[in-house]
Amino acid sequence: MAAHPPPLDQVATPAGTPVALRAVTKAFGDHVVLDHLDLDVAAGEKLVIIGPSGSGKTTILRVLMTLERPDSGTVRVGDEYLYHEMAADDSLRPATERHTRRVRQKIGMVFQHFNLFPHKTARDNVTLAPRRVKGLSKDEANQRATELLERVGLGDRLDAYPAQLSGGQQQRVAIARALAMEPEVMLFDEVTSALDPELVGEVLNVLRGLADTSMTMLIVTHEMGFARSSADRVVMFDGGRVVEQGKPDEVLRNPSEARTQAFLHAVLEH
Repeated sequence: MAAHPPPLDQVATPAGTPVALRAVTKAFGDHVVLDHLDLDVAAGEKLVIIGPSGSGKTTILRVLMTLERPDSGTVRVGDEYLYHEMAADDSLRPATERHTRRVRQKIGMVFQHFNLFPHKTARDNVTLAPRRVKGLSKDEANQRATELLERVGLGDRLDAYPAQLSGGQQQRVAIARALAMEPEVMLFDEVTSALDPELVGEVLNVLRGLADTSMTMLIVTHEMGFARSSADRVVMFDGGRVVEQGKPDEVLRNPSEARTQAFLHAVLEH
């Protein structure tokens, strides 16, 4: 469990903030990957996180998905803590697993690798969690899956199995699957990195479409063109800390920090 939660007056967040991390620390042995991180994500904000491999940016998403538990600090999703609960005296206490699982359902995530069930069709991959977790009927789940697969451009591949789909199509099914749970916040972790170059565009087009909605999104990516065109804010991450942040044009075209300049030079020359 995350230890020693700070007093409430130290973790106050603006009203209506979908995601708020306060003094979040995570280490693997002697390697600190999140170093007393403070980060807020506003409602409807498209936050793009950039940084070198090993900087801790993916760990932020994994903490939000409860795939990694922070060593200390607090994480809020909407008006609830993820790893803590309010005690009777208004202090914070470690949350039960049941509480954490329930709050986590407010968040959806799409990973680098698609992780689709190979023996299920695109539609069945999308309907599985809504039926099992949310209790939707078969008809309700199928209708939602059909609408979402059409939304990501796969209305004609409802009954295709993953092996019959390209990598880009599989990733679009994975996006539809995450959206089917109707999350309040969506996380995307380098969702184009496992794709052949010619398939990247079709997935980025889906992300651009989502970016035009009111959905709150956290996106870890090396696609600087997407960051420039679709992000509300870009955060440069290194050594478990925020090095620089601001509007895309500020951070990507005229960065003030030497570490950001060096990273962008390396990425854009690659």
